[in-house]
Amino acid sequence: MLVVVTLTWVALIAGYYYLVPAGKASSISDFVRLGAGLLAVVLILVVQTRRVVAAELPTLRAVEALALIIPIFLLVFSTLYLSLSHTSSSMFSEKLDHSSSLYFTITVFSTVGFGDITPVNDTARIIVSVQMLLDLVLIGAVVRLLINAAKSSFERAAQRSSGPD
Repeated sequence: MLVVVTLTWVALIAGYYYLVPAGKASSISDFVRLGAGLLAVVLILVVQTRRVVAAELPTLRAVEALALIIPIFLLVFSTLYLSLSHTSSSMFSEKLDHSSSLYFTITVFSTVGFGDITPVNDTARIIVSVQMLLDLVLIGAVVRLLINAAKSSFERAAQRSSGPD
């Protein structure tokens, strides 16, 4: 599982740095990209939840699922912030590159918020606020969903092993 998670993270981060352009984009395509990214996160969550329920080791599968979903979620917002920063330099307190947009996304997600990079206009503030709200959903509901899926799988396994007496 650690190998799969490590390789997944390396592939995601490499793809982010080498495949995501840092050029200008329109605000419409930014929101389409955000919607498509969040839809991808939901679809991956559905697939991973099914895998957790069917797994022989559901707890490990749930951890693996979180280790996949969280970085994808963070990269969706990091890509959006990168694009917004290149569309308009007035979105954030400084122009973001790949590293600083990922850093900013992680500080928002972790609720640390050092304050070195801040959204400066209403559009950026609204999008960051949306990320904060979705962070709470991801941390609360998604973790609970995967834990319940693992618990359900354990209970079914226990029922099968005990069998009728």
